[in-house]
Amino acid sequence: MTQILRVSRAPEDAGAFRSIGEALLFAERHPEKNHVIEIAPGIYREHLEVRTRGLTLRGLPGRERDTVITGDLGAYEILEDGSKRGTFRTHTVLIAADDVRLENLTIENTAGPGRLKGQAVALCAYADRLRFYRLRLIGQQDTLFTGPLPEREIEPGGFRGPVEHFPRTLCRMYFEECYIEGNIDFIFGGACAWFERCGIFCRDSGQGSVPAAYVTAPSTPKGQPFGYVLNRCRLISDCPPGSCYLGRPWRDDARCVYLRCSFGAHIRGELWDDWGKPGARENCFFAVYGCRRQGEDAAPGPGGDSFENAAPFSRILTDEEAQAYTPENVLQIAEWGGGPANCE
Repeated sequence: MTQILRVSRAPEDAGAFRSIGEALLFAERHPEKNHVIEIAPGIYREHLEVRTRGLTLRGLPGRERDTVITGDLGAYEILEDGSKRGTFRTHTVLIAADDVRLENLTIENTAGPGRLKGQAVALCAYADRLRFYRLRLIGQQDTLFTGPLPEREIEPGGFRGPVEHFPRTLCRMYFEECYIEGNIDFIFGGACAWFERCGIFCRDSGQGSVPAAYVTAPSTPKGQPFGYVLNRCRLISDCPPGSCYLGRPWRDDARCVYLRCSFGAHIRGELWDDWGKPGARENCFFAVYGCRRQGEDAAPGPGGDSFENAAPFSRILTDEEAQAYTPENVLQIAEWGGGPANCE
């Protein structure tokens, strides 16, 4: 049985919850039902944790810009005990339950530039079989984190926060027609995640330095066959030409593939950075297939650009290799309780 819960700030909307947090708490207390939380347009200044399996959070179709969940926590903030907040206590929204779906919403972290505020996560997604449609994820450094975490942190206490002791299990996610904005490592983590027809915006931090942005920083667990896959996405920016990378390896076994995407002039000829890690050059899997520079072809198709200056540790997939990259194969959609239609 599905129960619809409404959230609205309008005084005349009798019977609606006045905050998303109140609706989430109600759903958590009544797990015997499936809940859909319908959110009216408005600005919701909340820090949310979704811990109810099978929940749907949705705004009105076409009103995602007007339905905003906003936070402003940054990693450099000093807490009462004298410690820094750290990356994993900055999220605006945390999803910590399987089979959750979000659509038609904006989730943002407005803390500010990373050089001043540190990492500032908008969405922390740490669960399996998650679906995201027409989301706008806005931030600067570390906008979107996709679990699992790496096995160990490099600096003691680096993972401190609600996800620190979460199991390092497979997390699969599907993003469609989303808009993701940031600059430093703004899509990062260990998930097996498919991004379909998304707009990826590299945001100029104003530092005037190169590189200005890294789109992805995967930490794919060793032995996991797929990491990030971006298909038919459009990479745009207000950064200077040649100042941004497609990605770099947060951990040595990082995996990231761009399929049939279009790249703006901000993407460097090397495409990828190795983060100065010899082990990553040996073990990471960074590749493109059928991608083109914007303005050279209105519809990127098979073949794409040669990218002859791409980093030597990266690859251009062959037609045969590219055939393995489908949502059904990458995400094992059959295990999600249905076929490909489950992804929309």
